[in-house]
Amino acid sequence: MEELQSAINSHMDQMADLVEKITAELRSGLKPAYENFLGFFYAIDWKEPWLICLISFHVFLLLLTFASRKNVNFQMCLFLLALGGVYLAERLNRILAGNWKSFAGQNYFDSHGLFLSVVWSGPLLVMALLILVNTLFSMCHLIVRWKRAELRDRARAASNKED
Repeated sequence: MEELQSAINSHMDQMADLVEKITAELRSGLKPAYENFLGFFYAIDWKEPWLICLISFHVFLLLLTFASRKNVNFQMCLFLLALGGVYLAERLNRILAGNWKSFAGQNYFDSHGLFLSVVWSGPLLVMALLILVNTLFSMCHLIVRWKRAELRDRARAASNKED
């Protein structure tokens, strides 16, 4: 019995060492990404009026998405508009890169479009994902209602047949 207990303890020690090594590896691997994110976040002047308006626009769209969760047709329009906004992000980045001096304090719009992807496309994609999940739930609910009605109809037909 002592051999079994020592084997279990040895195995648990090995597992603890393995978990510790994996978490240390993850922490060391994610640290540069975290530092880059903080650098990106602190490099932006979040008090610029156009950024405040953009954030307000995204909050409004998110609230509109939640408020219209029962209206599937309206949500599909929002979904298509959000994906259209993501599709047009590259053109928008080009236009904003050429005219940044008229509305921004610094040029945020690089040739790769990273900034616009984070502050424009990212929130639109999150909203589209929320709409998609809501639509899937609505479809599941509709299928359940349809099957219940079908079963009621079959039961009614069977009871009429017996009479």
